[in-house]
Amino acid sequence: MARDPAGPGDPWTAARLTSFNRCNLPPWVIASHEFNDDPRPLEVQGVREANGFLFRTLDATGDPGERARRFDDWLSVRFQLHHWQEQQTASARRSLRNSYLRFLRGWGVDASSNEGAVLKGWVESRMGIPPTYHRGRIGSKEDEPYLRYARDRMEGSARTSAIFDQLDLVHAYTQYELARRHPGERWLTLWRGQHDAGEHEVLERAGPRELVVRLNNLCSFTDDAERAWEFGSTVWEARVAIPRIFCASWLFPGILVGEREALVVGGEMRVRRVLA
Repeated sequence: MARDPAGPGDPWTAARLTSFNRCNLPPWVIASHEFNDDPRPLEVQGVREANGFLFRTLDATGDPGERARRFDDWLSVRFQLHHWQEQQTASARRSLRNSYLRFLRGWGVDASSNEGAVLKGWVESRMGIPPTYHRGRIGSKEDEPYLRYARDRMEGSARTSAIFDQLDLVHAYTQYELARRHPGERWLTLWRGQHDAGEHEVLERAGPRELVVRLNNLCSFTDDAERAWEFGSTVWEARVAIPRIFCASWLFPGILVGEREALVVGGEMRVRRVLA
């Protein structure tokens, strides 16, 4: 699970939430702890409609592993990822070869890498929630960490074909699969291990171990409480709204190898510190 600390908040953090996004809900709703406490379905507009055949195929497929393979096949065909060897130039071959999987795996190595910047950029573009940390704390768009983030996002996006459109489908598939595996559920209990918990802004202290914190716009959790301790001396337990889960590695068997990692859209969240 990659380390991805969020820098402390400030007035700019809340003010920078823009009204522009591509979701059915505005950014200030998605980023609020009230949304996490009382979630509603969240989707990038037009994705399910434009890929109706995929989701009808998934509806008719009973095996979860087969659904993951059909999802991967759909992206390969939709974005011509399997034609990378036929391209005339090295840059064109690299652009098709670097699919969504490269970026998800890159995040697992370093959340402040180019791949990490692209994933944070997807959240900013689709959800309207910008990052608060990338190789350093981000206090404003004039800060060097924000400029590095923008540069890394641009360089990473140039490495592949329509990466944000691919990530739209990762989110849509994750939401579909979680709804199918957990019918009627609105939350999953997840854990986050970290060494620098003090870098997160504490918005409210609800008890000796209960906090409301502001997280980076995308951050790592796990569904394995014991494994969370491998990533830091502080572990938080959170009841995470399923609509906020962008990707969960265990939903992609045989395709995405992860440490039971879930990438969660950040913002405000209630957490509980777990005692060792």
